[in-house]
Amino acid sequence: MIPLSLQIAAEPATPFVTRLRLRPNDHTGPNDHIGETDHTGEADALFVEDDDGGTLFAGREGLISIDGFAGHQLSGDVLLVDPGAGRAERLLRSGSAHNTLLVTERCDQLCVMCSQPPKKTHIDRFDHFEKACMLAEPGSVIGITGGEPTLYKPRLLDLIEAVLTERADLEFHVLTNGQHFDLADVPRLRAPLYRRVSWGIPLYSHVPATHDFIVGKQGAFDRLHDSFSALMQAGARIELRTVLTSTNLHDLPALSHYVAARLRFVESWSVMQLENIGFAKNRWSDLFVDHAADFTPISRAIDTSLLHGIAIRLFNFPRCTVPRAYWALAPASISDWKRKYPPPCRDCRERDLCSGFFEWHPDEQAGVRVTPL
Repeated sequence: MIPLSLQIAAEPATPFVTRLRLRPNDHTGPNDHIGETDHTGEADALFVEDDDGGTLFAGREGLISIDGFAGHQLSGDVLLVDPGAGRAERLLRSGSAHNTLLVTERCDQLCVMCSQPPKKTHIDRFDHFEKACMLAEPGSVIGITGGEPTLYKPRLLDLIEAVLTERADLEFHVLTNGQHFDLADVPRLRAPLYRRVSWGIPLYSHVPATHDFIVGKQGAFDRLHDSFSALMQAGARIELRTVLTSTNLHDLPALSHYVAARLRFVESWSVMQLENIGFAKNRWSDLFVDHAADFTPISRAIDTSLLHGIAIRLFNFPRCTVPRAYWALAPASISDWKRKYPPPCRDCRERDLCSGFFEWHPDEQAGVRVTPL
């Protein structure tokens, strides 16, 4: 598992954002060849030296000592440094395609399988996140998640617009429960820069009561469709998301017909396997569906979607658990920092294209289910 939190000691008293570099204008990662013109060098902290305990960088805010890493391991990373807490968050990791900003831990739903159980408190860090995005590698797609980001919709949209106005090479992918869009948002969301924003929105069933039960909020299905109406009128890009549970497994075929008939404007549909963390951890035996034992409801939903031109994908489905005809629909979807491959995967020829498993997926299940390809 890749650590996102670093133990540090730093000179300033207040939190700040910085980008680590081995030397001035040193561009690391897969986008080196782009040759950007960088006007943000004043936010960089430059490498000083490594020692047995870690590494040392120096920037506008002073010295930053980081435990347990060598300088080259962090070069290009954008950090939010909190000297008072003695830690730094790797907000944007160099060379990673899975950088996501957690903008709040508050939420107005209580999903039965939530992987990030909500908190009642909120710490506003939008200004820090905006600075971090300005330092992102060229061509990056930056994720935004929560909690529920649109609980702070004005701040969220301000951040998106400020960054995308300044950085024409960036895109955002925002995970939201879709409960807070309305017709008043349409003129704003019609702005051309929002073509570089994709909204990942969950729909768990075509049956209102089932969707509402899964998200723990009465009336959520109807409110979601109000938001869909506003987003459709704004021409928004929508990734529909459906997490697979024992409650909605057999709704999938009918849901695929519903999507084809009522939600044809979505850009894609991601059917997602459950994550063994958060609320799902203690409900695993009740919620988890072994799709390898019965793939029929999923295959029927896939076939219907493809027939109607809906781009459908299987997220968090290891390829060896999916019939070969559907391998191409099962990408390496799990973020690199929380992905693992059991020992039997070592010699699998599909490994680099496969999602693998979440780091916290039960080892006894992961090892048993793996059949190297």
